[in-house]
Amino acid sequence: MVDFLWNTGSFIIGLGILITVHEFGHFWIARRCGVKVLRFSIGFGPVLLQKTGRDGTEYAVSLIPLGGYVKMLDERVDSVPKHEKPYAFNNQSLPKRFSIVAAGPVFNFIFAVFAYWVIFIVGVPTIKPVVGSVVPDSVASQSQINAGMIITDVGNLPTSNWNEVNMALASHIGDRQVVIKLRSDNGQYFIERTLDLNAWKIDPEKQLPMTSLGIEAYHPSIQSQISRVAENSPAATAGLKVGDKLQKINGNPIIKWTDFIEFIQTHTNEVLNLEIERNGAIMLLKIKPEAKQINGTIRGFLGIAPTMLPWPENYVENIQFNPLIAVVKAGEKTWELIGMTANLTRKIFTGDIGIKNLSGPISIAKGAGVTASYGVVSFLSFLALISVNLGLVNLFPLPVLDGGHLLFFIIEGIIRRPIPEKVQEYSFRFGAALLFMLMGVALFNDFTRL
Repeated sequence: MVDFLWNTGSFIIGLGILITVHEFGHFWIARRCGVKVLRFSIGFGPVLLQKTGRDGTEYAVSLIPLGGYVKMLDERVDSVPKHEKPYAFNNQSLPKRFSIVAAGPVFNFIFAVFAYWVIFIVGVPTIKPVVGSVVPDSVASQSQINAGMIITDVGNLPTSNWNEVNMALASHIGDRQVVIKLRSDNGQYFIERTLDLNAWKIDPEKQLPMTSLGIEAYHPSIQSQISRVAENSPAATAGLKVGDKLQKINGNPIIKWTDFIEFIQTHTNEVLNLEIERNGAIMLLKIKPEAKQINGTIRGFLGIAPTMLPWPENYVENIQFNPLIAVVKAGEKTWELIGMTANLTRKIFTGDIGIKNLSGPISIAKGAGVTASYGVVSFLSFLALISVNLGLVNLFPLPVLDGGHLLFFIIEGIIRRPIPEKVQEYSFRFGAALLFMLMGVALFNDFTRL
């Protein structure tokens, strides 16, 4: 319940910020173009808060936080007094109407630049994408990628951490090949490797792109010495303490922490014999893993964490810039994100990426909650990603979206007259039906992931 409330709260705050930014773009440009704005609403449905400003605009916050709107004076919707007709949206020049509609998505992109600007000023501690190991006979192995190499670029995109590596690789799903740049383990020279993607098989829901190519990330060695014991956990009940060294489980020596965890996860609600070393003495404890459901699968849980050796200093980097350079870097980062997102979206519609990978509000809420729990920097990075997605989605040429209106304006500019209202009306109905269908698929995908 706590996780649900945290995720929901983070989702509402994050989406509220992005919707406000989007609608403010429409509102601000409309006012600059001399259009009278009747209402600025965050959310749909019943009004929760409402205030009329000195400018005559009604500002409202409504119950359903999944969108918003700016209602402008428009003769096609309401009867407009003669003296106010010059302030109606439909009576504005084509460039003005185009600017007003385009402003929403553009402000979403501007927000992403702002978010990254703040992130780069504050500083982002990151772990360099150092290859830990390569699976034999994998795509990476055949391309002669070796342990210790650092991935610096995927395609034309620079990569400073594994998240950027995976996003860049995902944008090449369906391609025949991709060129990646690496730095040698001693950092003295750079090399290029071409990955043959013709036989690349990946399920984005179950695998990371790098893992499916046979690349494992470097991690410091994990020691079988306990660094943390959760309160009221099976480990605490059994008497385990911080500093205990795990020796054997049911008589089998514990050599690798991952093997130990796998054993625990597959032995739920069983009493196990755990041999430990405490202050130089060997002790035998009885422990019973608790059953927990993780991603629809029952797993055993103890409630302990191992001791990890520190990261090598040359593997850790703090990405931070002065305010002026941060503007440039934020713009570059946003442009890269726009390109990757547009490419991934295109591949969903071409079938290179399955439509099952579409995410809806439930997945976004989870992402908001997780990133918010990591801190402001992570949450801002998530908002930048969602803001770019929101801007691009609104540019889709569907009549019910901003992109559909822009398409009508482009056609109007070509044929030198407005598209008939009847055509627009039927187009809006078709666009709304298609949009609701896509939203239904996204929601269905969300529920299958619960």
